[in-house]
Amino acid sequence: MDAAAIQVLHRETGYLRLRLPPELRHPAAGAAIEAGLRGLAGVLRVTLLTAEGKLAVRFDPHVCSAGLVAQRLKSLLPELPLTAVPAPVADAASEPPAENLGERLGQLRGQVVAAMPERFQPVVESALTEKAVTNFFNDIVAFYLIKTHWDLIVKLWIRDPIKYGNAWLTVFYLVFLLVRYRKS
Repeated sequence: MDAAAIQVLHRETGYLRLRLPPELRHPAAGAAIEAGLRGLAGVLRVTLLTAEGKLAVRFDPHVCSAGLVAQRLKSLLPELPLTAVPAPVADAASEPPAENLGERLGQLRGQVVAAMPERFQPVVESALTEKAVTNFFNDIVAFYLIKTHWDLIVKLWIRDPIKYGNAWLTVFYLVFLLVRYRKS
């Protein structure tokens, strides 16, 4: 196993997050990596997400460094059990995997609708359309913006609308966009 296959995702004082190659994304290698890094002086916490191949290490920067963590990990590599990346097994009963996100969402929508009792299927089907989901998230954003700015609206913007004209123009424009989107 080559140490160059390990990527640094994030590095800051006292923290290091790495992406492990697919050959090390199995429980046996994960347990060996965690045990080996925990034995290093100054390492406070080791978190390994085996399926995703992400390794996060928290350490005391006064006792340990990212370089020492990398050296320890490199020294562990020759002893780690390696496995070949398993090939995906195709199930004859299942449908072929979707090629893009839209197809995957369509398949998921079909599964959810099929799992519902017949009398609820039309309601669930209409609630899971792209337009309904977009409307829902637009409403969430609008309510969040109102909640966040409510004190400003009540205490400042209403009392002095000329001074806060830009804020009012922004509000009217966003409402206009929301209404125009709903009409289309």
